[in-house]
Amino acid sequence: MTELLYYTDAYLQEFDATVSVVDGDRVALDRTAFYPGGGGQPNDEGWLTIDGVRLRVGKVKKEGADIWHTLVGTDGGLPEITVGQSVHGALDWERRYALMRTHTAMHILCGVVWRDYQASVTGGNMDPGAGRMDFEFAAMSRELVTEIEEKCNAEIAGARPVRAQTLPREEAFQIPDLIRTKINLLPEGISEIRTIELVGLDLQADGGTHVRNTAEVGRMRVTDYKSKGAINKRIYIELG
Repeated sequence: MTELLYYTDAYLQEFDATVSVVDGDRVALDRTAFYPGGGGQPNDEGWLTIDGVRLRVGKVKKEGADIWHTLVGTDGGLPEITVGQSVHGALDWERRYALMRTHTAMHILCGVVWRDYQASVTGGNMDPGAGRMDFEFAAMSRELVTEIEEKCNAEIAGARPVRAQTLPREEAFQIPDLIRTKINLLPEGISEIRTIELVGLDLQADGGTHVRNTAEVGRMRVTDYKSKGAINKRIYIELG
């Protein structure tokens, strides 16, 4: 089982760990700060230093209770890696922090649209500094998306604290509107639910990484919008 360091400290950039399983060019660690991807947020990238050799981590994936790190070899290939070896991990922090800002921006967008227009989310995805989100809108216009953009930037300027909390499943589902997606994507077997709260604006089930305050997001711009169906409209955003 891998200890998920990113759950308790999203700002942790480096860490020490021990190799728990080896599978070809992949290693599982006893603890990691690498986010494995999910909920529209891509996996982290970075480096693992093993026996003095710094190796690129190109892919991270959660399988069962383990987080697997796929390594990119040097010109000489990968060194021999064995269970029990000590490793030092370092995130590609510029990329991760951009994703944290973007993920929080998506929650601001979702919170504003839910609060003011009662539109459910039907999908979404993000890259560092940019993202898109689909909502159940019957109609969309430039005037509407401009209004949404202004409201989102007001929430960013409001410097709302962002809080993470893990709750028993039964307690979490007592929270109204905890699941904002049209389909509940949380498997039945999960006994604890992690929530992200933008205090005073938004509270959702979420397993990703976020900034501590909406002010860190910076200026948000709606770059485009499209109709993806009769009641499915897509909004594209970028961060300054």
